[in-house]
Amino acid sequence: MTNKSIYIRLLLLLVFTNFIFNISKAQDRQLIDKVVAQVGSELILLSDIETDFNYYKSQNQPVTSETKCMILEQIMAQKLLIDQARLDSIEISDEQVEGQLDMRMDAILQRMGGDEDLFRQYYGKSVDEMKSIYREDIRNGLMAEMEQDQLMEDINITPSEVTEFFNNIPKDSLPYFNSEVELSQIIVAPVVNNEEKTKALDKIKSIREELVNGANFEELAKKYSDDPGSSSRGGDLGWVKRGSFVPKFEAVAYVLKKGELSDVVETEYGYHIIQLIERRGNNIHAKHILIKPKITTADLKLAQQKLDSIRNLIISDSMKFEVAVKKFSDPKSASYSNNGRMTNQSSQSTFFEMNELAPDVYFSIENVKPGELTPVLETTNEMGEPRYQVLKVESKSEPHRADIHRDYGRISTYAKNSKKNEYINNWVENKVKSVYLYVDPSFADFCPNIKRWLSINESQ
Repeated sequence: MTNKSIYIRLLLLLVFTNFIFNISKAQDRQLIDKVVAQVGSELILLSDIETDFNYYKSQNQPVTSETKCMILEQIMAQKLLIDQARLDSIEISDEQVEGQLDMRMDAILQRMGGDEDLFRQYYGKSVDEMKSIYREDIRNGLMAEMEQDQLMEDINITPSEVTEFFNNIPKDSLPYFNSEVELSQIIVAPVVNNEEKTKALDKIKSIREELVNGANFEELAKKYSDDPGSSSRGGDLGWVKRGSFVPKFEAVAYVLKKGELSDVVETEYGYHIIQLIERRGNNIHAKHILIKPKITTADLKLAQQKLDSIRNLIISDSMKFEVAVKKFSDPKSASYSNNGRMTNQSSQSTFFEMNELAPDVYFSIENVKPGELTPVLETTNEMGEPRYQVLKVESKSEPHRADIHRDYGRISTYAKNSKKNEYINNWVENKVKSVYLYVDPSFADFCPNIKRWLSINESQ
């Protein structure tokens, strides 16, 4: 084991810390606590380790006798960064902390349908109480993240370093890349014709008239609403924070009085009737009925023909693909802001392994060469609504061992991450030499890596 090997997990530390907060229960903080370690002026409590350990178990991660040792080492590494951040006078604003707390709480509440009573039942605390418990943890986590970013902000990689990194990988250890493609797309949504819009508007007006005359909102929502997410709940949207709805919907919902029924509201999704149940500051609890104008076969055919014409313009060099994206593609699609280039959500890269593609996409590009376009394809958006799509194959590779020329970009990323790891490992080791370090014997005598920390520290 090298001196550096005990710190190799540090770059994973901040991601790990952020995940824990999302699901760990407040009850974990109610242990009979004691200090089990100190790094500089930063204390580490037994409950810190137990909370993270319980998180591991809840995620069905493999747990061994050394798991708590690993957790303690990760926390100690973070405390080193926090200690240095204080020395460097790094400050985290209250707005940054509250923003992170709100983001995490909103994510949890969203999974609970906005039900704050369910939140309290599950965690044993209210949202505000949970924020108070974790406020300092979030501030410290942000400090550690900022310090780590500051330490490594000037680290770059040169072509010669990339080549050296690649040449140092044993040939039989080179990664094997499956066949991959990079794709761009143009997506065209069908436009509802005026006759169907009129039918939908007349229907929503009729429903509103029933409500005004005393009909039950929940029953009508279950019977008529075209929102699959809320219709089964009588149109109930749960508790949500300002910014969760599209602007036109929100502009009306936030000015309603408790129990008040809105006029008909038109948004990009169709026609709504909204009723406010309750409002607490920037959070509202509302219900709605949605009537969506129907897309006809004629509407679909027009959209298909439009995209086919756009495709022909590109093939004949009468229009650049990127120009067509900005002019015609659906601006709500994820690829729109990237000139149509598609992102693999699993890897957050632009590369897709062929086995990751949907069958219809796989077969449509199977014989398409880089730079060429597919025929017009039928597809749907995340709401299941019909769309038409043309794909451009940007690049395509056969299965192969990593190659410095073919895979330079990816190898460069690996090399840079390796250089960052080496830098932060060296920094940690040097920092351990000069910082005050204490570890309770229950961990110091049992954990080999913690012994290494203490040995390095005591040698100075």
